[in-house]
Amino acid sequence: MLQEIRERAQGWVAWAIVILISVPFAFWGIDSYLGGGREPFVAKVDGTKISERAFTNNVQRTRMELRERLGAAFDPALFDDARIRAQVLEQMINELVLRDATLGLGLRVSDQAVQAAILAEPFFQEDGVFSRAAYQRVLRLQGLSPAGYEENLRQRLLTTQLPRAVTETEFVTPAELDASIRLLRQRRELSYILLDAASFMPTEAPDEESIQAWYDTHQAAFETPEQVRASYLLLDAATLLGDAAPDEATLRERYQERLPEFSTPEERRIRHILITAPVGSEAEVADAARERLLAAREQILAGADFATLAAELSDDPGSAANGGDLGFVARGLLDPAFAEVAFGLPAGELSEPVRSRFGYHLIEVTEVRGGEVSDFEAVREQLARELTAGQTEAAFFDAAEQLATLAYESPDSLIPAAEALGLTVQTSDWFARDGGEGLFANPRVVAAAFSDDVLEQGNNSELIEPALDGQQALVLRVDDRRPPALQPMEAVRDEIIASLQSEQAAAAALEAAAAMVEQLQAGAPLDEVAGEHAVVVPGLVARNAPGLLPTVLQVGFALPRPESAAADSTYGSAATPEGGAVVVALASVDDADPTGLPAAERAGERSLLSDALGRSHLSEFLAYLRGRAKVEQRAFDGDELP
Repeated sequence: MLQEIRERAQGWVAWAIVILISVPFAFWGIDSYLGGGREPFVAKVDGTKISERAFTNNVQRTRMELRERLGAAFDPALFDDARIRAQVLEQMINELVLRDATLGLGLRVSDQAVQAAILAEPFFQEDGVFSRAAYQRVLRLQGLSPAGYEENLRQRLLTTQLPRAVTETEFVTPAELDASIRLLRQRRELSYILLDAASFMPTEAPDEESIQAWYDTHQAAFETPEQVRASYLLLDAATLLGDAAPDEATLRERYQERLPEFSTPEERRIRHILITAPVGSEAEVADAARERLLAAREQILAGADFATLAAELSDDPGSAANGGDLGFVARGLLDPAFAEVAFGLPAGELSEPVRSRFGYHLIEVTEVRGGEVSDFEAVREQLARELTAGQTEAAFFDAAEQLATLAYESPDSLIPAAEALGLTVQTSDWFARDGGEGLFANPRVVAAAFSDDVLEQGNNSELIEPALDGQQALVLRVDDRRPPALQPMEAVRDEIIASLQSEQAAAAALEAAAAMVEQLQAGAPLDEVAGEHAVVVPGLVARNAPGLLPTVLQVGFALPRPESAAADSTYGSAATPEGGAVVVALASVDDADPTGLPAAERAGERSLLSDALGRSHLSEFLAYLRGRAKVEQRAFDGDELP
């Protein structure tokens, strides 16, 4: 049972997680599924309809999410349109089934729970704290009202109550945990023979009857996908202003405005002797402090060491021990009266006693650094780049706004916008829903081209910004459309022959592997049975051992264990994904010792097992609810789907 859970967690659960991640319900609650009036629907759950529009929107959002999340790793073959549509529809049906079951049990979501969910939503936070301004801004961008969003959120939280009740209340007994550890951390001593498909590849081409039969039974594989060709207007900030450069007067004016930025702040290394006489002290105290510093000044001028006198006389505890040294300081960090003298004093010259709010100071500047100003020519190119970038950005956003407006006002043509903005109407190559080349490989552009408003209604798209830096924008419209079409057999003949030969090779390899297993079970040695094929001996391996073929591990950990240490190995065979086959020999099984596992690892295993059991029980519970519900699925033309 535990093995089955593990395998399922790597199979349907993994796909379900991808779909759950990919279908964004953050801003669309369960009510967005429901169609009203005569709007076409694709499914009905106990009388509640899922509208065609809501279904199509979710499919498009899922496809875009998958492309954007996976990037270059996105493989359309793994996420074909039919599979995505089926998974999205299943998810939407499950949501409705769960909602009805939750309401039937009398469960509700409190206002406090809705408020807590909103406060915890990262989209609505600034510096980690909820921001009402951010909340309103995000909802406005999504075209939602606070009341509408909160009701959708309440419905979404409602549909998660039962799943959480099932998964979060799962528990694992000590016996179950021990059995899981023994099984999942088990090691097995394996050896195997790999039968490569190339060794069994037929040398003769299949006959015409077989080719025709393959073509007839695999026609869906030979259909070209639906494709469109679009015309578009591209607004590119890089070419918007051409070679225009800022004039000299503007550059010099900008230089003067930003002169402080081109100056390194002057810092001075200062040492001082302080005799305290705070503001408000009696005149006698202030005079005595000044007289003491005058006497010290005379001593220094006569050759006494400044640092020695500072250590003896200064009332500044922070610098006295360092000979009065304050280090390098900027003007703004000092008392104004002190700074005025210190930053006007030549290096190496001793000041007269200086009055500050702390008392009297004797100041000496030992070193000066900074204070240089970059001349105009040194920063001219920087100013020109920044000024050009600013002008380009302003021009780009202005032109983008005009483009969006003009494309909307003339939804059946791009020519008015092109003439007004001096742009050229360009034409794309043919591309399908999985994207094309260049701009048309971008998920946003592809989604716009295949949206209902553009593809079915024939309107211009909204403004699209496909570039990551936001310096490009385009509007498109679909000019031509190719429906899915079956390629003629002659066009795919070579592909069919290759497929037939690969199929024959795979069948021959699997048959040879099965024959080898029979010989091994009859007592023949493994090396003798292998013949010209190599025997690989990985030895004692774990369930997820790296570097081993997954098929070898799958067969090896499914074989029954030998009856005793002295008994013969057990054997099995299976086809490999590459079209070959493997013969696997299991010599011994080494169960893990659950008592020797550290407490932290044991706790981790308990959590993993609890999660796996929770998901398994949730799947069974959902299947039970689906069995009780009346679910009708319909095609867009109104016919019932199988």
